[in-house]
Amino acid sequence: MNQIQTSPVQLTRRSFMVGTSAMASGGLALGLPLLPTSEALAQSAETNSEVGVWVVVKPDDTCVVRVVRSEMGQGTRTGLAQLVAEELECDWSKITTESPTAGQNLKRKRAWGDMSTGGSRGIRGSQDYVRRGGAVARMMLMQAAANEWNVPVAELEVANSVIAHASSGRKTTYGKVAAAAAKLPVPDMKTVVLKDPRSWKIAGKSVKRLDTANKLNGKLIYGIDLKMDGMLCATVMDCPVFGGKLVSFDDSKVKTLRGVKAVVRVDASTVAVVADSWWRAKNALVQLPIVWDEGPNAKVNSAMIAKHLSEGLTAPGNYAGRNEGDPINVVANAPKKVEAVYSTPFLSHSPMEPMNCTARWTAERAEVWTPTQNAEASLAVLAETAGLPLEKCEVYVTDLGGAFGRKGGQQDFVSQAVKIAKQFPGTPVKMIWTREEDQTHDYYRPLSQCYMKAGLDDKGNLVGMTLRSSGQSINAWVNPSAIKDGKDERQLQGFWSQPGDAQLGYTIPNLLTEYAIRNTHVPVGPWRGVNTNQNGVYMECFIEEVARAAGKDSLAFRQALMQNHPKHLQVLNAAAEKGDWGKPAAPGVFRGIAQFMGYGAYSAAVAEVTVSPKGEVKVLRMVLATNAGHFVNPHQVAAQVEGGVVMGLSATFFGECTVENGRIKEKNFDTYQLLKMAQMPKVETVLVPTYDFWGGVGEPTICVVAPAVINAISAAIGKPLRDLPLKNAGLKFV
Repeated sequence: MNQIQTSPVQLTRRSFMVGTSAMASGGLALGLPLLPTSEALAQSAETNSEVGVWVVVKPDDTCVVRVVRSEMGQGTRTGLAQLVAEELECDWSKITTESPTAGQNLKRKRAWGDMSTGGSRGIRGSQDYVRRGGAVARMMLMQAAANEWNVPVAELEVANSVIAHASSGRKTTYGKVAAAAAKLPVPDMKTVVLKDPRSWKIAGKSVKRLDTANKLNGKLIYGIDLKMDGMLCATVMDCPVFGGKLVSFDDSKVKTLRGVKAVVRVDASTVAVVADSWWRAKNALVQLPIVWDEGPNAKVNSAMIAKHLSEGLTAPGNYAGRNEGDPINVVANAPKKVEAVYSTPFLSHSPMEPMNCTARWTAERAEVWTPTQNAEASLAVLAETAGLPLEKCEVYVTDLGGAFGRKGGQQDFVSQAVKIAKQFPGTPVKMIWTREEDQTHDYYRPLSQCYMKAGLDDKGNLVGMTLRSSGQSINAWVNPSAIKDGKDERQLQGFWSQPGDAQLGYTIPNLLTEYAIRNTHVPVGPWRGVNTNQNGVYMECFIEEVARAAGKDSLAFRQALMQNHPKHLQVLNAAAEKGDWGKPAAPGVFRGIAQFMGYGAYSAAVAEVTVSPKGEVKVLRMVLATNAGHFVNPHQVAAQVEGGVVMGLSATFFGECTVENGRIKEKNFDTYQLLKMAQMPKVETVLVPTYDFWGGVGEPTICVVAPAVINAISAAIGKPLRDLPLKNAGLKFV
């Protein structure tokens, strides 16, 4: 078994270095530059030579790698640059990155393909074509040198941006042959033979992030930081009850306040104040008298929603899922039965950078500067809202101060900013949500409940299982066409039979999985790990209960069910070995274990905890093993695992958005608590690459954090825990 053990690394927010786009004469351009204005884009098109799409080589041997994925701290841009550099055979110390815009991609007939960054697809969805782009650039540069020396290209060698002809002793650099290479035809990318990942020299290594310096020296600009000449600032307030309407407001109370430019109706449910500074806009909005029509949803509360979901656990119906063998009768007639009902709440994304967008609109041109996970979606919303053709619109993607799915498919922040800017033609308007607006108008991780039953034979073997999850459907909000005959397979991620993305890692001879859609008025959307987070809790905590009912060791019980799932079993064993499973723990220390699959990667975890007589829980250590097939930058992977632990523990102990009078009750971090540094356990990451597929990294491991910790606490207190967050069970995280 191949293992790469990584020591814990410091988790920091990272993003890309924006390289200059102007090229000195004689450079090789394989792509388009990132530039700040439409005028600069037009000027660039006239002055820059372009060949291909992925790499720029400048006369000083600087290699600029084009990356279209958004950077939100996950390190995608550095990882993709590593992949390009690996095939390019360039000097890594002279690598920078920059990004084409959505408008440029459109003009080039989507030469860069999909610009969405989510679902842990940043690298796995790009790796093939960016590697081929690097290889094509290398081939063109070598051919240019071969032409200059009048020798066969097969006689040349290249390393660190230096091309050499051994028999004649001649050498040259990429920068010196770039101009000639720019004139050559671009090879067919489909015919390129890529390197075996086992031979990688740059990719697969823990190189330093490219963006760290700009974070430390303050040069990096997030969307919330953007400043432009003549810019105005705005903030918004939407009806506090989802589905409600804005009736009226009295701007006479605030329009004379210092700096206030206007109070504007944004849409049917939203009002904004525009001022010469955001703070003045925010203070005026707080003082603005507003009349809302909250509608019938104002009577809804969490207890009503919970009852609505509970009814879905037993209601008759035809639901999506698996029905293999005779699970209902087998479980009903089993010598020993186990059953449980679990629940998980709404969760907020809570990025440190709230929703924001800067927009500038005229009747001829519309532009936005925004931290978005999907530049093409932003472009579509911009064009629709601006009332202009796509070719007259542009989106400039800034770095994101966190997102976790919130800044992807849901582009409400772009739409609002453009609607406000349309009332100030030619003037850039930066709209920023308050923290309270961000918390109470999210697209939340869906809440759900799950009813599970299992049957054991007289030897303690699992012979059948049924489960039904009841909750909100993400597709009902973001992709209704994916729901067929009332079935939404997406909500059963992690329970699927098909391999590749979210396969259940157990072979159960009689198995039934169902999902009952029980939507509410609260909007929902993807949240880092999405449905695998809830489903991982349900399956792994229930398997733990079944193992204990069978009187068997938690690891051994799982291993017996996983013989047909070697990759699942591989990471489980790796976590167990590194996590000292089976060895005596220190007095008062209890262990829990879990495994699950999501986003094309296999994950497992072992947690060590202590629980005091007062219910004070301390998570001492977490060992997480993962197999994503290939790992482009092991330390970045470890950082993502650590970030998953932070979010996973926050959700396990504290995370909960409750509904009262139709609105979200938790408005800020005083009531929506996140993990503190002192509560962070020691995290050890074990990477288990098999080099035969490309899986995700950002989301997969979060799904095993909660069940491993819950199972450890259950072992300590001698009873199962079935409802999150654990603060409601009288437990205190210390």
